[in-house]
This record gives sequence, C-alpha cells and structure tokens, in this order.
Amino acid sequence: MTRTLEGQVAVVTGASSGLGRRFAHILSDAGAAVALMARRTDRLEAEVAAIRAKGGKAQAFALDVADVDAIGPALDAAQAALGPISILVSNAGVGGDGMALDLPVEVWDQTFNVNVRAVYFGAREAARRMIDSGVAAEGRARIINIASIAAFEVLPGLSTYCASKAAVAALTKSLAREWARRQIAVNAICPGYIETEINADWFGTEGGAKQIAGFPRRRLMEEDALDEALMMLAGPSARFITGSLITIDDGQTL
Repeated sequence: MTRTLEGQVAVVTGASSGLGRRFAHILSDAGAAVALMARRTDRLEAEVAAIRAKGGKAQAFALDVADVDAIGPALDAAQAALGPISILVSNAGVGGDGMALDLPVEVWDQTFNVNVRAVYFGAREAARRMIDSGVAAEGRARIINIASIAAFEVLPGLSTYCASKAAVAALTKSLAREWARRQIAVNAICPGYIETEINADWFGTEGGAKQIAGFPRRRLMEEDALDEALMMLAGPSARFITGSLITIDDGQTL
C-alpha cells in the first residue's frame, strides 16, 4: 500500500475488533501512527503488537466513548505519545435492536450515548486539538464518522439504531459546515451489511439467511469493502471533500 499517511496520527475508536480493528491496520499500513481506543484493552494490546510486528507505530488507550468526560483526556494521552492528531475515525457503535413497544429506556439511552453523543463530543474534542496544534490550518484535519445505510433506510426492529445513525449523518453535515473555514474535513461512511460481532449471530439464523437472499447480490460485504473510502477520506484526496455521506452497500438498498 502507498504510504500516503506518513507523518499523520490517527485515532480509531472501537478498535478492538471488527471494522475498527480493520481501520487501524489500514491506516497503519498507509504510514500513520495509530492510537487504538476501546474498552477491551487486552484485545487492543494484541492488535498493537500485530501492527508493530509489521513495522508500524501504534499504542492502545482504554476508552469507553459513552463516558464523554474521558474522551478529551484520551486524546491528550494519544497526542503525548504519538504527536498531534490529524485523523479521527469514530467507529465505536452498538446495535440498539428491539421493537419499539418493548424497547427498554436503557437500551435507547445506551444506543444514543455511544452512537451519537460520543460521536459529537469526540469530533468536538478532536477538532479543538486539530485547531490548537495547527494541523487544521495545514489542511490535514480529517474526521470520519462511521454511519450506516440505517441513516436513510428503515431496518425492521432497529428503529433506535436507525434514528441514531440518521443523527450521525445530520451531525456530519452540520459539523462540516460549521468547521469548513477551519479546514477540518468532516465526512461519513455509510456501510451496508458486513458480518461483524454486532450482527454475526443474526446472520447465522434462518431469518438472517433469508435477509441475505433478498439482497440484489445475495451476499454480505467482505471486511475490506470500506478500505478505499477510508483512505480517500483520511488522506490528501479529501482536500475538497467535506460534508459527504458515502454509501458503500453492494447495492443492498436498491
């Protein structure tokens, strides 16, 4: 892979597994020093070791994004260890599944705390540091939110999740507009279904298999499906891209 991110420092939340783990490796392979953040630090340390074994620079930081007061200190620790942050990938998320008539208030609150509140305050804390360090003025500041096709599609039994991802889409555009003259690019990737820990159990059921059969290409996307979009939004190519919601879903919403 071309090392287009040489000298950059990237933060990835929810980096202990799934898409976050993948993103951390892709950014490292492109030359970025990567701060991997999540609650499961044992898994983070394993990924850090794997990145370092390839010659990359990485460090693990414990962070529960639902605790917004912990986000700023975690970013400060990352900057102290790796240098000024230029890329934030807000990937941490929860499923929030359940029928509206039965959904506990606690599930709603947890879904919005992780999927929306953490994205907003994570972006704000990262933007402050990008401005203060001069990274933004240099045109290198990138904030990438991981939304979903749920931002604009009705997914049965996932009203809370859909609402949270629609909020992420709206926040992405709003923050991009607010920080446009600060030279901070704020964009979102809206993936279709990729098998991860969040949905693996479902797709192993008869109902999940039926859902896959209903997709135009009758398949789930593979874990590398978002690589190119991530690299485009994290690197020099995003110089003229901000406020964009990029859908990658293998035609699942057609």
